[in-house]
Amino acid sequence: MARSGLADAARVARWADSALGPGRGSATADGKATLSDATAEHAARELGLTVAKVRADWDTARLAGLIEVHGDTARPGWRLRAWNRDDGAVLRGWVALFDAWSLAHPEPAEEPAVVAEVVSAMPQVLSFLQLSAGPVPVAQLLDLLEQRVTELRTERCEVPYGPRLEPGTPGAEPEPDPATDTPLAPLLDWALHALASVGALTCGDGHATLTPLGSWAVWVKLEQICVAAQSPAGHIEQSAEGMLRGCARLRPNAARDEYRAWLAARPVGSAVAELLGAARGEDALLRGLAFDALRVVGAPAEPDVRGVLDEPTLRPYALLWLAEHDGADPEDAHEVLTRPEATWLWVDTAAAVADHGEAPLLVRHLESAVQATVPALLDEVRAVGHPRTVQVLVALAAAHPDPALAKAVRRAAFQVHTGGG
Repeated sequence: MARSGLADAARVARWADSALGPGRGSATADGKATLSDATAEHAARELGLTVAKVRADWDTARLAGLIEVHGDTARPGWRLRAWNRDDGAVLRGWVALFDAWSLAHPEPAEEPAVVAEVVSAMPQVLSFLQLSAGPVPVAQLLDLLEQRVTELRTERCEVPYGPRLEPGTPGAEPEPDPATDTPLAPLLDWALHALASVGALTCGDGHATLTPLGSWAVWVKLEQICVAAQSPAGHIEQSAEGMLRGCARLRPNAARDEYRAWLAARPVGSAVAELLGAARGEDALLRGLAFDALRVVGAPAEPDVRGVLDEPTLRPYALLWLAEHDGADPEDAHEVLTRPEATWLWVDTAAAVADHGEAPLLVRHLESAVQATVPALLDEVRAVGHPRTVQVLVALAAAHPDPALAKAVRRAAFQVHTGGG
């Protein structure tokens, strides 16, 4: 169902990939994601569609991650590249479209605050539809929506203290917000039709019914909430840094479970930003763990990960993340790094081991260096200028059982410390 629902969008995405790639054409006239008139007409002619249909399919392709626009250039999203070989990628594309249902249909002209309340209340409406497992009268959904919106308004209401003043006098409470009097029936109609446009439900004869795909998506969301409520190690309410520190001693599978629970309790955008913030700190262990957590996030994190490629501290981690995300074998992903980037990452990882691991681990870390000999490694380590170079070399010298090698490492640490060659 997901494939058939996204087939038209995939067709336009493939056309854009061939017609609008680098040096072949411009996707937009203003550098934004909106398809330009000329390009829409071009696509309509070549695909035998109306301009309106092309625009609708283009918007669906962008929301589903099938096409990405960078400036005025279109490129295929990872889900389009995986379309023929990965059913999971197709499903995730549809879930991304489902999550963006409020953008898939023109937003009504009502008070923006009320529209936001309706969007926030719709998960409960969808849950009710899923539990009902059949047609539900729209009037019943409207009652539920009104109750949920009232709850949202009550939850954020601040109760004033002291005597109440007459409206209009200094210090009096403001007049009631006219938004609270906005009828919700038209907004429910908008929400249902927007969800229908992405294939999540059907509307007719005064009833709404989840499609099998919509029911599955709601079930997945409910499962995520349950996972979030049952955080295995109890770090769900902590900051990204606190959660990562708590995961440092967990086995990989247990850590991934914790990442999933922590992520499920937060909007993706803010969670990714918080993880990258933790990665920018001085603790190299948190840097590596943050990118492990971003691997659990997957495709939604790609734009933010690309956005840190210009940050020297994060660049090697981001390059590896992107290579694995694009399908590279994790064992071969290091090939995307330049020699200095690989050396910098070696020092950063060694710093994490020195701070949080045991001496034998630091000695074994020598084996992961790209350099064939220790002298070559020391020469290149001195050249990359990692801020923790001296501490790493001192710790390695103290841990290594070979006196001659330990002496060479101490000499290198002294040279870095004094600025010598």
